[in-house]
This record gives sequence, structure tokens and C-alpha cells, in this order.
Amino acid sequence: MGDLMESYIKIAGLIKESIVDGPGIRMVVFAQGCKHHCPGCHNPETHSFEGGQLISIDSILEEAKKNPLLDGITFSGGDPFEQAEAFAQLAKKAKKLNLDIVTYTGYTYEFLLKNLSSHKGWAELLDETDILVDGKFELDKRNLLLKFRGSENQRIIDVKKTKAKKKIVLFDD
Repeated sequence: MGDLMESYIKIAGLIKESIVDGPGIRMVVFAQGCKHHCPGCHNPETHSFEGGQLISIDSILEEAKKNPLLDGITFSGGDPFEQAEAFAQLAKKAKKLNLDIVTYTGYTYEFLLKNLSSHKGWAELLDETDILVDGKFELDKRNLLLKFRGSENQRIIDVKKTKAKKKIVLFDD
């Protein structure tokens, strides 16, 4: 039996249905814990690594199964890459339910790639992610008209196409 903590995830909250956190109808899981502390962040209560609640990955999946209209699960935060192993495990199990994965992170795609080997779970989480919204929220680049992101520096990256072409391919919905 693996480490007990691997089957749990520390979350700030969960939204059962959203249409603003990625394409289609999505469940959103908000990670507890973030090192970025972006000024103007709309979820500052998720920054502390102390807060939130510990929830089993399977209970999140049970909740997802109740909604046959879900297209996928979005990992927001906080920063899911701070709990990459647990989120990767959740993503793998969600894929078996034919749900796609959108992951928000304050790290850039390039930073993630450069640091995959030194952070446990980063490679797995990036592998399971279909769409990555990367980069810190920047208050001076805030734009309320942007789809699925808060500031113009953030990118919506199609991870599979990006890996295949070995260059950033933006998601086009």
C-alpha cells in the first residue's frame, strides 16, 4: 500500500459546475497553498499552506461521477503544482472517466519544463494536463474580457500539441 497522503489532497474548495474555468462544463478543484502571492489575486485565501481541508481523491471523483454533463476537471488554486503528486493522481483517475484536465499555475510552461526533475510529481501532472493556463496573475495586465484567464501575460497552452511540435501551441476553442 502506498503512502496514505498520496490518496488525499489539500483543497481550498470545490465548485461542482463552472463554465468560466476552461472549455465546457467543469468541476473546479482549488488547491490550498501557493508561493506566488500575486498582487490582486482573486483567491488570496488559498495562499497559506496551513488552511484548507484534506479530502480524499476518490471523494472528488465520486462527486464528478454524479454529473454526466461534465467535460472535465479544472485544477486551480492556490497552485496545483505545489501538490503535484496528488493532483497527478486525481488527473489519472479523472481521465479514466473520460474527463479532460485544465491546470492553472503561476509557473510558466518553460519554468516547469526546466524544473521537472527537481520537483516530485511535476512531470506527471504536466503529462496528465490537457490545457495549461500558465504564468502569474499580473495586476497591470488584468483584462476582464479575456477567456479563462485574468491577465494578458497568461497563456492557454494546448499541452499535447505543444509536446508534439516542441514549441508552444496555444489552445484555440
